[in-house]
Amino acid sequence: MSSELYLLVVTAASVGFFHTLFGPDHYLPFIVMAKSGEWSLKKTALVTFLCGLGHVLGSVVLGIIGISLGIAIGNIEIFESFRGNLAAWAFIAFGFVYMTWGIRRGVRNKPHSHFHHHGDGVYHEHSHSHTDEHSHPHTDQHEKKMTPWILFTIFVLGPCEPLIPILMYPAASQSVGGLIIVTFVFAFTTILTMLVIVTASIFGINFLPVKKMERFSHALAGGTILLCGISIQFLGL
Repeated sequence: MSSELYLLVVTAASVGFFHTLFGPDHYLPFIVMAKSGEWSLKKTALVTFLCGLGHVLGSVVLGIIGISLGIAIGNIEIFESFRGNLAAWAFIAFGFVYMTWGIRRGVRNKPHSHFHHHGDGVYHEHSHSHTDEHSHPHTDQHEKKMTPWILFTIFVLGPCEPLIPILMYPAASQSVGGLIIVTFVFAFTTILTMLVIVTASIFGINFLPVKKMERFSHALAGGTILLCGISIQFLGL
């Protein structure tokens, strides 16, 4: 391995790690959706992995096409920017709709009490919520199945901005083997970082006293995703 290729490999690992760490959209959606949707750790890890894979592969395919056809980096970056805008607005739209639905669900699910007077003079009280008692299992199952696919679609749209100009084009000038190694290192580091942050956060959230906010968990999840989209579109995160 040449010194230039070795430097690119180290850069790929570093960029993959910090690009993911400083991009909350890479992990916050999975954390909040896993909590609100009561996903198992296995499902959370699988959804995170597949979305991360789709996220990286989208840019990899575009980079390979650009390198094969000799397309200028500037033109590739313009298209990547367009994809990034689509992903950001998709986050915003999905987050807003999900937050609105979550607020409505949370308000309707407000617990309330009933007092009962029995003939023997005994009074007792019980609490319940209408959403819990009158929920529709088929609708809930449909929502649970659709949400991971929505996230996957958004992540496929979202570009890995530094991958093509900083790593793939320079690596391709070295060799095809170098291009494969650098791309793999970046993808592996990115997805691994996503998995570590998401799973560690899930464990941490389980220790937080959030019982009182559970009925608004969907609204909080939607609001978090909405903020991720806003941060991408308007703050460049």
